[in-house]
Amino acid sequence: MKFKSITGTKDILPPESSKWHLVEEKLRSIFEAYNYSEIRTPLFEETALFARGIGQNTDIVGKEMYTFQDKGGDSLTLRPEMTASVIRSFIQHNIGNDSPLSKFYYIGPVFRQERPQAGRFRQFHQFGIEALGSQHPSIDAEIISVAVDVYNAFEVLDYELKINSIGCPVCRTSYKEILKSELMKVIDRLTAESQKRVELNPLRVLDSKDERDREATQNAPLLLNYLCQECSDHFEKVKNFLDELEVKYTVDGRIVRGLDYYTKTAFEVITKSLGSQDALAGGGRYDLLTEELGGKPTFGIGFASGMERLMLMLEKSENKIFSEPTKSVFIVSVDDFSRPKSLKFANMLRRDGISADMDFNSRSVKAQFREANRKNARIVIVVSKDDYDRGELTLKNMTTGEQAIVKITALTEEINKI
Repeated sequence: MKFKSITGTKDILPPESSKWHLVEEKLRSIFEAYNYSEIRTPLFEETALFARGIGQNTDIVGKEMYTFQDKGGDSLTLRPEMTASVIRSFIQHNIGNDSPLSKFYYIGPVFRQERPQAGRFRQFHQFGIEALGSQHPSIDAEIISVAVDVYNAFEVLDYELKINSIGCPVCRTSYKEILKSELMKVIDRLTAESQKRVELNPLRVLDSKDERDREATQNAPLLLNYLCQECSDHFEKVKNFLDELEVKYTVDGRIVRGLDYYTKTAFEVITKSLGSQDALAGGGRYDLLTEELGGKPTFGIGFASGMERLMLMLEKSENKIFSEPTKSVFIVSVDDFSRPKSLKFANMLRRDGISADMDFNSRSVKAQFREANRKNARIVIVVSKDDYDRGELTLKNMTTGEQAIVKITALTEEINKI
């Protein structure tokens, strides 16, 4: 029997895996510059955590989660997103007792049983940040700024930031009744899915990407015009902070969140480069979520983004991060005497933080140079008995073709000059 990967999953093979490392390292450097610390949570949790944290009536919980019973009879679920797990950890370990503001980032796999399509898999990867403990609009602006910084840092130019305020339970309750009344007037023009949402979750109708729904609701009232004074003031301050940061944005009243624990700021980063799958990142406030999951009332805000979507954007733009030269070295052995010496030099360079490899199949010098090219080695070191006896090695710059004789004692120093 010949096995293959499950539909909707993929192997990340070399050299693609090296590209993932480069992107992950850059993401970590961005997050840590903002003083966010990495959190790693388990791949599976109690099913009830996601049912409460994401919403019992959402597509994710109702249709897409990988749920199973363990041998003890407990219902467990592979995490379909990261925020609920972060909040569970925050509550469990009493992290809020240590600091008035806790800032986390994460990079890791998540699982949803949905139809695979461009940039979307059943096992995919999310990165994002969460800030817990502040209601001040300045932290909203910082979270949005981090999201934008990610795409600017990777020189993804074809994106747009859209922001909105979705209010709070005070102003949202009366608005929902107004919206529901207006949607009932056009319910026959809505898709079957949106018709169900009119009763269960009318805000989600505005979030539909279906052209039929968007046309039917083009004149629907927007929550932005029904905000209470507190929510209105908060949104104005968020915009003022973004203006100060020179972050460009568009206010879009159709950005909504369907669950009551989401409050105030909501935002999305979208692109036209990925067709119908236009979302790069999404985020916002969830001030009532920690309490919903059994913790003390704690203000929270964050965003999440898909790694596969980002990688797809970078591949399409042939991003220079993938072509930046490294200090990789390949060591060519001229004769049998040289092979143990080559291994010695490889280990010496590795301990000095330089990536080094060599031939392990006793191939010809010509074949070894071909292997160096295949591995995109920037530098080749040629080891021969005659050179070694003189305390020297031949060093070739594969980018320029220049070749030089260097002292063995100065090998690392010479490589670092290139």
